[in-house]
Amino acid sequence: MDTDRIDQIIDRHQAEPSSLIQVLLDIQRENHWLPAAALQRVSERLRVPLARIRHIATFYKAFSLVPRGRHEIHVCLGTACHVRGAGRVLEAVGDIAGIGPGETDPEMRFSLETVNCLGCCALGPVVELDGQAHGQVTRARIAELLAACE
Repeated sequence: MDTDRIDQIIDRHQAEPSSLIQVLLDIQRENHWLPAAALQRVSERLRVPLARIRHIATFYKAFSLVPRGRHEIHVCLGTACHVRGAGRVLEAVGDIAGIGPGETDPEMRFSLETVNCLGCCALGPVVELDGQAHGQVTRARIAELLAACE
């Protein structure tokens, strides 16, 4: 992500220090991660210490300081999903995408994370793909969902 694009995002938020989290979310959304150079530029433009920005970027799970895939997969391992087969769903995602939890495939297509709860326990097991929840997921359904990703 180039400096001009980062500046456009910051300007859209009137370069207000109080907009820090939204600026980081916008950069993350476009870039799929927060490069060190982007954090430095945000620090300079918003006049917020880099240490504070890094603290926020590492505190919230929505942010990543390493490159992420274009499609983010979150598999719920909460109790309701667990008893309904979330482990098998996680294994299926790993088999199909070729990655484990916390990993990104070499083509930067998919990143896989586990979560403790997605808040839709009655639909378990649940997988969230690019922010959209899919309930009662089976191995076949996982294959369909991942195949539909560009």
